[in-house]
Amino acid sequence: MPSNQRTTISRRQQLRDQRARESAKETKRRRLFRIATGLLTTLVVALVGFGLWSARPVEGGPSGQAPAFTLPTTAGTTVSLADYRGQPVLLYFNEGAGCGSCTQQMALIEQEPGFAAAGITVLPIVMNTAAQIQPDLDRFGVTTPYLLDDGTVSKAYDTLDKGMHPGLPGHGFVLIDADGNKLWHGNYPSMWLDPAELLHEATSRL
Repeated sequence: MPSNQRTTISRRQQLRDQRARESAKETKRRRLFRIATGLLTTLVVALVGFGLWSARPVEGGPSGQAPAFTLPTTAGTTVSLADYRGQPVLLYFNEGAGCGSCTQQMALIEQEPGFAAAGITVLPIVMNTAAQIQPDLDRFGVTTPYLLDDGTVSKAYDTLDKGMHPGLPGHGFVLIDADGNKLWHGNYPSMWLDPAELLHEATSRL
């Protein structure tokens, strides 16, 4: 066989081998891409699922006598739970200063006339000083005095470490009846509960 013919055949074989190697590499790249895409999809689904699971509200029914407390307020007064004996009270524990959704929650609770109609007093409780929380109240137009806790009351009501920040309350409510009994509590990691739904939760248990 002439040498030029052998060279041509050799080149053709080299080209076939090169195409085969490139095809194998492409197949490998596609396989790795499919695996990576599958893993990413699984991770996203897992993260979304965890987010939905962790944002689920946690609720409970009657749980005995409500711990007594007396706290200073942003209005410069003091408030005791005993002041409200004979009427239902809804405690609203939240993260306080810097949590816009927490303050907006209270602003919309104030706009829901059903609480007053049902004789329910809502007492917001935060672990802040008056100077820390007042700008938030002014920003959202909240007029209800906030009760200022050093952590003692929040701990007594088991509301600490329920939100995004360790050592602080999450976004929770405790319903206390006219006799001082805890009828219901609900913690909402989503940092929001529609005031109409909150009103229904409270009135349905009184």
